[in-house]
Amino acid sequence: MDSALGEQLSLPLEAPLQVAHLVSSGGFYGLERMLLEHCQHAPGRHRVLLLAGPDELVARFQAAGVALTRCPDLLSLWRAVDDPRMRPSLLNGHGFKGLIYGWLAAVRFGLPLVTTQHGFTPRNRKQRFYTWLSLRLCRAPQVRSVVCVANSIARLHSAAGVREAKLQVIPNGLPPPPERDFVRPPQAPAAPLIGFVGRLSAEKGPDLFVELAIRLCRQHPELHAVLLGDGPQRQALATRIEAAGLSARILLPGYQDDMAAWLHALDVLVISSRTEGTPMVLLEAMQAGVPVASFAVGGIPDVISHGDSGLLAPSGATDHLAAAVDSLLQDAGLRQRLADSARLAQLARYHLPAQAGRWLQLYRDAVGG
Repeated sequence: MDSALGEQLSLPLEAPLQVAHLVSSGGFYGLERMLLEHCQHAPGRHRVLLLAGPDELVARFQAAGVALTRCPDLLSLWRAVDDPRMRPSLLNGHGFKGLIYGWLAAVRFGLPLVTTQHGFTPRNRKQRFYTWLSLRLCRAPQVRSVVCVANSIARLHSAAGVREAKLQVIPNGLPPPPERDFVRPPQAPAAPLIGFVGRLSAEKGPDLFVELAIRLCRQHPELHAVLLGDGPQRQALATRIEAAGLSARILLPGYQDDMAAWLHALDVLVISSRTEGTPMVLLEAMQAGVPVASFAVGGIPDVISHGDSGLLAPSGATDHLAAAVDSLLQDAGLRQRLADSARLAQLARYHLPAQAGRWLQLYRDAVGG
């Protein structure tokens, strides 16, 4: 780490702020990745109060040196927040449950509350209720600031009556990449390869990726595709791929510990999500120099400029997205030009150390507001 960056990131450790993050998690996905790196690199002394989550997530945070306490119910949360050895200066609630429990703790202990809104997936009645309640809770006086990872999320809050003065847009960012040589994973075929990275669930659109991959594999006999991740749609996706006779060319290797090596093996990253905030894998691809073709959903159009740093298709328009991927596969010069532009954009606007000052000021304002 260079000395200037080291000095910047060491400043929070000398500050009196103690930030407690409240989150409920199903695994290590984009939100959890952002939170872990925020705790490691963003200003403030950080502690995670885990309302629900698997043991593997706990182990990952603890291995990274991030303090984490399980709080499976309100009583354990009260004890953790009120512990005089680690009493926080403020709370940061992530997601619906983090916001709800954070608001209850803020009311009980008179603490300021920040909420980080990573996006909404209101695909059923329960999720629509959660979205409605989250938006309205953000108007409560205990919520000092609402941090949205994309402009589209901020617009939802504004339309729901959240004061503009509360709203901050701080997109996800990445730390500097590690210095390492990437070895192509043994499972990655030595052939043109397109990929999907994410949870295999409806909002991420892995089914749309599979339909796109089937079409392109039939057009290009040498092409392979891979879905990196796991989730509830895995078996249905495997059945569809087998029915198409493409099980040898559209791969489902599951979640991979070394996602970075797989990312560097891709010729094109495809983001087929139905809804998004600012996906971490998009920023990772930009940093790694992997060209991206994506649906223009959520915060993605804030990050990708069509034709300059990636290719965008209308939401759900699989034909358009397949055509974008096809054009990238057939034009190495276009892939290189988009990748070079995207790498510069990520460094300029989505670089975690450069965002440190914004988070520090936001936390200070919340405590003093």
